[in-house]
Amino acid sequence: MTFTDPPCPLSPIHNLPLPSPSRFSHLYRPNHQGKTVVLGIEGSANKVGVGVLCYDPETETYQTLSNPRKTYVSPVGCGFLPKETSWHHQAHVVALVRAALNEAYPDDDSPQRHLSAIAFTLGPGMGGPLRSCAIAARTLALLWKLPLVAVNHCIAHIEMGRVATSAADPVVLYVSGGNTQVIAYSDGRYRIFGETIDIAVGNCLDRFARVVGLSNDPSPGYNIELEARKHTNDTPLKFVDLPYVVKGMDVSFSGLLTFIEELTKSKHFVRDGPTENDEQFTIADLCYSLQETIFAMLVEITERTMAHCGQSSVLVVGGVGCNKRLQDMLELMVSDRGGTLCAMDHRYCIDNGAMIAQAGIFGLQYGSESMCVKGVEGTDCRQRFRTDQVEIVWRPKTRGKHS
Repeated sequence: MTFTDPPCPLSPIHNLPLPSPSRFSHLYRPNHQGKTVVLGIEGSANKVGVGVLCYDPETETYQTLSNPRKTYVSPVGCGFLPKETSWHHQAHVVALVRAALNEAYPDDDSPQRHLSAIAFTLGPGMGGPLRSCAIAARTLALLWKLPLVAVNHCIAHIEMGRVATSAADPVVLYVSGGNTQVIAYSDGRYRIFGETIDIAVGNCLDRFARVVGLSNDPSPGYNIELEARKHTNDTPLKFVDLPYVVKGMDVSFSGLLTFIEELTKSKHFVRDGPTENDEQFTIADLCYSLQETIFAMLVEITERTMAHCGQSSVLVVGGVGCNKRLQDMLELMVSDRGGTLCAMDHRYCIDNGAMIAQAGIFGLQYGSESMCVKGVEGTDCRQRFRTDQVEIVWRPKTRGKHS
């Protein structure tokens, strides 16, 4: 069962006034209760999720009714490959759709009758997993005669975060296994102010976890976090100097990863401890040092974006965004500037179906021509699909303070 959160009001996020459904009657219709309900399917990487999200016009709120997901966990020392991940998603997506609908409407024998549309991840992501979930979405849309809404994965993370935390116009730090971007909204699009120039932060963490043999269950990044948490005031871990690579507004992790991988081959590396001298270091020492270094890089470019845009709030999204140490470091920086940090836990930071439904319902309600696809045409998945390629029709086209 999904933990049910209270409804989230629309007004705090300062979107454009919501158009009447009659204006876009050619795209969708509210259900028999007058509510707009969207089922979202996410499967861009190793997680497949299905979420049901409802908009209630009487209370002007959005609520996640269900949000189950399954994770493909690869063997220790291995990453997840497209073919095996696709098989995993194909094996679980139907059961997840059934579970999501039954949880959202437990006393209804035909819960699909409540739906107004099907939303799915168009990209970016891994080709095989994306296509597996897109085929499921197309099939359901044809079977139930519902419109399809194609969603950018990055936009979904942002909009889920804005609604869940009531963040109207934050600087966004988007950190995950496949993406690392600092983003701010301006003139109808989310603009990328800084990003990784090679691998994503989550990919860096995952690959190091594989090198030192940490489990992929529930995720390698989380197991690095657990190792780093061994650092306390009473039992401090050793900080190992690592390359700190910030280039203007961008960051680089590939050289840092190579450097720390080489450290594990050093004679000073003691896998599990205890260490016998000051030159030796353990897995926990390296995990702690890696987190401190890369998170400091991310905080630096986030603060620079805040200063440039004149913003006082930061929203952190993506799978790495639920790391407690990253949230603590961002909180210190933001509070020093008199601002607020907007953060979520693993339910909404990690890839999930509800975030696809959230972005999808915005596209549907505001009549986004690029998102509301006609038939199955225009549903070809896009492995490369940048955040700034999507026109955000639900927010005012005001220019940011940096313009």
